[in-house]
Amino acid sequence: MHKALLVTMTLFALGADVAVADAPEVNATAAQIRAEAARGNDDPLGWPFPLAAHWNTGVLAGGFDPDWQMQMIKQDHHLLPWFQFPIGQITPASLAYYDLAIKRAAELHLPISFVGTQYESIMADEPYFSLPPDQNPNLLKTDGTFAKVADPFGPVDTWKTIGKQWTDNPVLKRIQELYPDPPLVMIVSNNEFPKLSWSETGSSQRYSQLYGAGHDGNFKRKVIGDGFIARYRALQDGMRSGLVNPTWQKNVRFVGYEATGISAFGRWAGWLNYSDYSPERISAWPLAWDGGSACYYTLNSDPSTDFTLWGPQVEGMNLVFMNEQARRMNPNYWFEISTWDGHAPNLDNDKRKTYAKLGQTATPERYGGFVQFGLWLMRPRAVREFRGWTDTVADAGPYFEPVMAAVDRIYAVPTLAAFWRHGTLVANVAHTHPYQAAIPDEYKNIPRWFLLDTNLDPPRPWTLATVLPVFSLALVQGQVGDRQWLIYAHAPLGDRKAVQLTIPDYGAVTVDVSVEGSFYRVDEKTMAVTPVSTRQPKASGARTTGERTADAGGFRTTAAILGKRLPGAHGCACSFRARRSTGDDAHGLFAGSLLLVLYGLRRSRPEAAAEVKPSTGFQPRGSNPCRVVGPVRHGSERPRRGLFHVQ
Repeated sequence: MHKALLVTMTLFALGADVAVADAPEVNATAAQIRAEAARGNDDPLGWPFPLAAHWNTGVLAGGFDPDWQMQMIKQDHHLLPWFQFPIGQITPASLAYYDLAIKRAAELHLPISFVGTQYESIMADEPYFSLPPDQNPNLLKTDGTFAKVADPFGPVDTWKTIGKQWTDNPVLKRIQELYPDPPLVMIVSNNEFPKLSWSETGSSQRYSQLYGAGHDGNFKRKVIGDGFIARYRALQDGMRSGLVNPTWQKNVRFVGYEATGISAFGRWAGWLNYSDYSPERISAWPLAWDGGSACYYTLNSDPSTDFTLWGPQVEGMNLVFMNEQARRMNPNYWFEISTWDGHAPNLDNDKRKTYAKLGQTATPERYGGFVQFGLWLMRPRAVREFRGWTDTVADAGPYFEPVMAAVDRIYAVPTLAAFWRHGTLVANVAHTHPYQAAIPDEYKNIPRWFLLDTNLDPPRPWTLATVLPVFSLALVQGQVGDRQWLIYAHAPLGDRKAVQLTIPDYGAVTVDVSVEGSFYRVDEKTMAVTPVSTRQPKASGARTTGERTADAGGFRTTAAILGKRLPGAHGCACSFRARRSTGDDAHGLFAGSLLLVLYGLRRSRPEAAAEVKPSTGFQPRGSNPCRVVGPVRHGSERPRRGLFHVQ
């Protein structure tokens, strides 16, 4: 018997963990995730493809935990892995939560992200809250007392000290040891700690001492914005300095929730009270953070919906020009959206209950169509779904599935990929954006309306409560006379047949629109309107050729045999996935004439496939698909556990 075969069979007979190469499609998905996360906003290849992410970090059983995420990546979903921000001492719980998934991320060389609280918030705790004024970062009021509010005019150095306190901890040091060379480390902040507003400067002793009275709102918003830029960058510098690995220090990026422009721009005159606008700068936050996660929520606390003028689809149109400005100020600015359907089951104002009272159903398909509109409207780097920290995959998973699908199909469908990379969003200049309250002069003529006209639109003028049966947009490529458009449309209140959509500077087309969303390609030269199929293959780059069930060391394995060759493999090489009765996953590799069942996960070097030689009498069938033909035997021995001939 060949030495390599004997060693391999002995390991399986002993039940040892044997590392084999990852299935090629897993490595391909990981490579796509890595490439798109690292791609610059101005990459010559075009606009970076998006990734899917979440706010629920799975710290409770059944949540969207890191091990579940690795399973999803193995199933060819394009996720930006997320972890709860690590703090404290190393414990059995921290080892169980981080180690396996971090090692797996390291093996696949994936980008990683850490989701946490508002990191500056510990300024409200001791010892910081009792520091003297020259060291205290909290709001110093005119009466000499402090309020638990971030002060843009307080001492900067304390912000840096606070930042370092977060990252200088044993758990994060261990993670850096386990994964020393991530291509991207993202630290995400909930960013909801109270901050001094420009309308409250009268309560600030430091503002009064610096600037005195008599300044208008533009001045106040400008100096507050400048102050927070310096302090949040100091916080981030402190967090960076607490990292012990130079690669982590270099590759870390900081993203804040709503560190973006204000999407409510123009909805009512009071939007300015919640804004940091100053002339020539719609928002200071893209200078204070490396990125922002915009709110794309149908909030349960207000009347917004996915079917009226007051809703994220319409508000998101404001962010298009704001993001263009943000990238001019900060070319590497990472813009993502956070999505939520307002589901709060324990509250009376739960948005699903609101819809039910109207005779509607808030299905995952409807939610997916709504999210997909925001995705194609704003083309974010990531779409990060919000659910509560106690939510589970069992309950919330069906609503995250269409989010993942919306991202994955951009990678899988060539037409969508081409328009995502190079398409230009089409403005509908026949109308102005309905939100027109208190618009600064410099933005009055900027196109903000991207909704296509339809034959189902209600008569104008519209109000915030106006119902819109269909939401549709278009992207364009090519030159006049030879243009192509990609149309995306969704109908939140039910499928619509024969809807007439008007493409600016082209004309009307007639299409069917579904709840979950429909894509069409329109060709100017041929005048053809073609549905874009969004059906995705089972595995990226793989061809399923058959199934065979075999008993392998306690596994009842139904393996989808994927026609593949691996570099250096003798004979044919295929991959499979399986699930044990205990719920553990198995992964295997067909190499030469052996089906290797891997106990306990994880990969090896691809060269492992080349070490396995065909058994006596086996004739490889070239590039033909492999099939299981029986367990490996040697003479009169019992079948070797976990080893199977393939042809």
